[in-house]
Order: sequence, then C-alpha cells, then structure tokens
Amino acid sequence: MARSEASDSLTREELAWELAELFEELPVDDINEVLAKNVPLDTLEFFSAYADDFGGTLGLVGNSRKRLPNLMLLGYLLRVLEDRLLPDEDPPFDA
Repeated sequence: MARSEASDSLTREELAWELAELFEELPVDDINEVLAKNVPLDTLEFFSAYADDFGGTLGLVGNSRKRLPNLMLLGYLLRVLEDRLLPDEDPPFDA
C-alpha cells in the first residue's frame, strides 16, 4: 500500500494494511518471534482465554473460534505499532 501523498508518514489505515500484509507473508516461526518480543506472556494467555470464552458465548465453532485470539493479537500489535510509530495527534493536556 502506498503512503499518503500529503506526508511521508503512514496513516493509521496504511499502517494496519502494512501489518496485515506482512503477517500474511511471515512463516509461523517468524510470527512467534514477533509475538515473543512484543507481547507479554500474560497478555497472550489472556487473549487465548478471553477469545475462548467470548467465542463460546457467541456460539462460534471451527476456524472462526480458533482464529479469534489471532485477530485480537493482531489488533494489539497494531496498537503497539501505532504508539511507537505514529505521532500523538492529541495535544498534551495542560491543567
């Protein structure tokens, strides 16, 4: 995906697409390494447990239920990247 023409920085949408496309191409070992370096173990465990409970509540079965923790992790990683790479759009609060 091309960067916005107005600036050299990525928009949130462009960053999300870049991350999704990157993960499509990564082998499982590389994905595991990214997770190990960027997501605390207790967070991984939470996503797994929460997704299982949430999927059960919704009656999800099969691949949809199995992929729910991965979707949550992708969202978490996107948020981590946004915090690291994108400028803060809100001015600091000064009381």
